[in-house]
Amino acid sequence: MNDIADQPSAAPPPAPTSPPASGAWKNPWLIIALLALALAGWQWVETRLRLADTQQELARRLSESDTLARESRMLAKQAQEQLAVLQGKFGELEAKIAESKSQQTTLESLYQDLARGRDEWALAEVEQGVTLAAQQLQLAANVQGAVLALQSADARLAGSSRPQFIGLRKVLARDLDRLRALPQIDLPGMNLQLESVISAVDTLPLAVDVRPRDERQPAAPAAPPDSLAFWQQLALEFWGELRGLIRIQRFDRDEPALLAPQQVFFLRENLKLRLLNARLALLAHDQWTFRNELAQARVWVDRYFDGRDPSVQAAQRSLKQLAAAEINIELPNLNESLSAIKSFKLGKERK
Repeated sequence: MNDIADQPSAAPPPAPTSPPASGAWKNPWLIIALLALALAGWQWVETRLRLADTQQELARRLSESDTLARESRMLAKQAQEQLAVLQGKFGELEAKIAESKSQQTTLESLYQDLARGRDEWALAEVEQGVTLAAQQLQLAANVQGAVLALQSADARLAGSSRPQFIGLRKVLARDLDRLRALPQIDLPGMNLQLESVISAVDTLPLAVDVRPRDERQPAAPAAPPDSLAFWQQLALEFWGELRGLIRIQRFDRDEPALLAPQQVFFLRENLKLRLLNARLALLAHDQWTFRNELAQARVWVDRYFDGRDPSVQAAQRSLKQLAAAEINIELPNLNESLSAIKSFKLGKERK
């Protein structure tokens, strides 16, 4: 008990006091709360700033979008206008294309008609050329003219460049080869030679009208008239008159027949007729008549005309050359070419 009494009495417990301020800061939760609050405030401020920037950026972009939208609307409007213009032009182009197609169809039809017409025209020209060549052969025996006509017809077919004309050209080529193989006769030249002889008949001198050449030596000069007597002068004058009335002539051939003026006229006309008959025989290729008429004409020229005259000699040479020419040539016909043309035309008409 004494122990208990000896022990001091226990002091009353101290009254509770607020913790000191320095101790409060040492509380970690408070610090964390403050840091969290500061972080939240900083984030809020930053968020507000970013939101303001975002709003400004959004406003700027909206403004740009409005500008772009207006520009887009303007471009869309322009595009619509251009599209409308292009649609109009496209419609015009379609109309022109349709018109062009129609014109092309018409042109093709016209070209086909023209091609058929050209072929028909070419064929008609060829037929006319071959017919002309046949007439040249039959009527005038003009081989060169027939060759030229056939060459012209072949060139006309070659110019058309149609494959269906190849067979016809082969037939024309065969006829051309036959004509070229014939001996050449210069009918126009012979005709001109005969014409020149006919024209010269009226001017050819007759043998009886030509005075003989004086082959005697020149006489001695006569004495002056003053030295002769009157009767001698009278005798000389009489002798001169007598020599003028009498002519002694020597011929190395038979004496030419004396012809009256009317007979001379008929002689020249009959000679012309002989030569004209020879000309007709030449065109008809009548060899016998041609040579017979020329032979008779040569006999008349030799008998009645002066053979010493150059014009008579030229006529004799011409008649001799003409009589020696060969004019009787068997000429081919062109029936094969004409038949080929007719068959070709019939074939086209059936198509």
